[in-house]
Amino acid sequence: MRIKITSDSTCDLSPQQLSAHHISTLPLSVAMGGKNYHDGVDITPTDIYAHVAQGGDLPVTAAINVAQYQEAFAAYRQEYDAVIHINISADFSSCHQNACLAAEAMDQVYVVDSRNLSTGHGLLVLKAAELAESGMDAADIAETLRETTARVDASFIMDRLDYMKKGGRCSSVAVLGANLLKLKPCIEVKDGKMGVCKKYRGSYEKCVREYVADRIGNQDNLDLTRIFITHSGVDEAYIKAAQDTIRELQAFREICITTAGCTVSSHCGPGTLGVLFIRNET
Repeated sequence: MRIKITSDSTCDLSPQQLSAHHISTLPLSVAMGGKNYHDGVDITPTDIYAHVAQGGDLPVTAAINVAQYQEAFAAYRQEYDAVIHINISADFSSCHQNACLAAEAMDQVYVVDSRNLSTGHGLLVLKAAELAESGMDAADIAETLRETTARVDASFIMDRLDYMKKGGRCSSVAVLGANLLKLKPCIEVKDGKMGVCKKYRGSYEKCVREYVADRIGNQDNLDLTRIFITHSGVDEAYIKAAQDTIRELQAFREICITTAGCTVSSHCGPGTLGVLFIRNET
């Protein structure tokens, strides 16, 4: 059975990972400076940071519409026996709803809500590709992915809150307090939604090390296949601090480092770093 794996651009996998597994992505729209762009195609996070630094408003992202999904699914079904598409969480975007509507009248098109974002979403995309390569049936792959969503551990630690303030997600008082106290909030994804789970204090490197230790230290229920370090324009020293801490604590077979795409970058801004992985069944 020839199965095509597709995803929204929000999965934040590297070009090398997408190419190695023949995964195709559909870009979300990004409106910025009075123009419309396509995530990862004609706009990058660096463009966003430069625009905001020059006094521009935060960009606005928009879901892939039903017609775009229909066109993509129909084209892939002409070439493949089945299509499995994995979406960003339905709580973050209407992409999943639109993809489901597009797939309604199509045979052998399976749409899966990742209940996550960024490489929390990307972990499921890679799992889908590997299961397809192993010869698993498309319906079974989709069911396995749905069962796995609750075991994805996705979180990020933020060095700055100005993008959150600009987007109305925290007050000026909260930003001032965080800056004065050197607080770095950790945002985690639970059941498809984001929330603050802890606040770290001190230098960013110190906070990164403590954050990683909290997520993976002294735990024996981790799927050690791979872990992602996904960041938005973070200094190499902090990425290395996260990488070194991971190696000190757990024997992950693969540590993948990727850059957050336009969707995460539009909301969190530069200075955000996360570790994302899957837990084993208990």
